[in-house]
Amino acid sequence: MLPYLQIGPLRLWTYGLMLACGLWAGYYVFRAELRRRQLPVNLDWLMAAITFGGIIGAKLYHVVVTVLWTEHQAFNWRELFGFGGLAWNGGLIAGFVMLLWYAHHRHTSTWSLLDAASPAAAVGYAFGRMGCFLAGDGDYGKPTDLPWGMSFPHGVVPTTQRVHPTPLYEIAGSLLLFFLLVKLAKRDVAPGTVFAVYLIGSGVFRFAVEFIRINPPFLLGFTEAQCISLLAIVFGTILLAASRRGSALAVSAH
Repeated sequence: MLPYLQIGPLRLWTYGLMLACGLWAGYYVFRAELRRRQLPVNLDWLMAAITFGGIIGAKLYHVVVTVLWTEHQAFNWRELFGFGGLAWNGGLIAGFVMLLWYAHHRHTSTWSLLDAASPAAAVGYAFGRMGCFLAGDGDYGKPTDLPWGMSFPHGVVPTTQRVHPTPLYEIAGSLLLFFLLVKLAKRDVAPGTVFAVYLIGSGVFRFAVEFIRINPPFLLGFTEAQCISLLAIVFGTILLAASRRGSALAVSAH
């Protein structure tokens, strides 16, 4: 692991660096999809709104759900305004809310915009998990005797045990999902299909990985991430069925 890069007097934290790389990669993937779909979107303005809203959402989610609800800690203003504590789920939810807001106010197709953003979200998540891996911030899994087990003695949350390197699992799953979404997006599918597959794919993989993570139970024996993953899978399945039905009805009417 490599929590930070020391360049003379300058210290760069790798988690923040990977988040920046994720935003950069997501920007270019999103731009390519918008151009291919010929959607009239001011991407610079939209990405600024997504980034700003995502940071606020990630911080609020961390404080409300993780600190206050899951860990039962007292409210601390430092948690709200400190540099640490950015929950990906909160940032993702807030980012998609900003997309919905933009689509509504700019009269842009909501489903087409969400479809275009889905591959960008997948590749951005891969960079985010690389940041977790380099920092050794506690997102690793349970102890294991498998040959690829790793220890993080110098991580932000250190461990000398050999554990599942779950960030690497999630990186592999996110990149696989990214290539699937890019390939699917080039086909003539109904609006909302790509976004539905993103919800299902990311939800299934995160739900499975949580069984070997060290996160505490949140509700009915499931972790916080598993509960959100189940909601994503259910919504994605409903949306996929609806989009397929809508496509079939459109073909029949034509």
